[in-house]
Amino acid sequence: MTILLNTEKSSVDSNSPFARSMLSDIIYNYMEKYYNDAYEDIIILCVGTDRSTGDSLGPLTGYKLTHLPRLYPNVYVLGTLDDPVHAKNLVEKINHIYSIYNNPFVIAIDACLGRLERVGYITVAKGALKPGAGVNKDLPHIGDIHITGVVNLGGFMEYIILQNTRLSTIMRMADIISAGFITSFWKLFKEKEYESLNN
Repeated sequence: MTILLNTEKSSVDSNSPFARSMLSDIIYNYMEKYYNDAYEDIIILCVGTDRSTGDSLGPLTGYKLTHLPRLYPNVYVLGTLDDPVHAKNLVEKINHIYSIYNNPFVIAIDACLGRLERVGYITVAKGALKPGAGVNKDLPHIGDIHITGVVNLGGFMEYIILQNTRLSTIMRMADIISAGFITSFWKLFKEKEYESLNN
């Protein structure tokens, strides 16, 4: 669970019939704006655990994106159903990212709790998120940009709320986020390939 650390953000309602194309455009625009030649590797860091329905958005999204590194050699996905990134190993994974990868651009993904009318919304924002803050865990912030999905109502009994979150809500958001990455990365890398051929 996450608290956001930056106010520049764009949101999509996952219940909208246009959610996939809208989120794809947003991810593409953020990558165009913030991913530049100062970075080399792209790390998609999916935070959460498969042991709690409400906190499984990260690993489910990571699972759906495991094929991306086969398509793009400088893209890496960390945090899947088989190998989740969660409170107990987050510090280790962050250290791993900044010691192994070349000038990494990190996109952090996590679930969050929010207002009732915002449940189902997916937000892309500039800057880092702070995983665990929504359930009072003190974990380091991470991400050059981040994506969060509001999975349920926040403000009280967070652990109980997470355990009673509908899987259909999580699956819909994971489908939309993963589709957004697939489409936006295809467009982004095609354009970069075209630019390199014409320079």
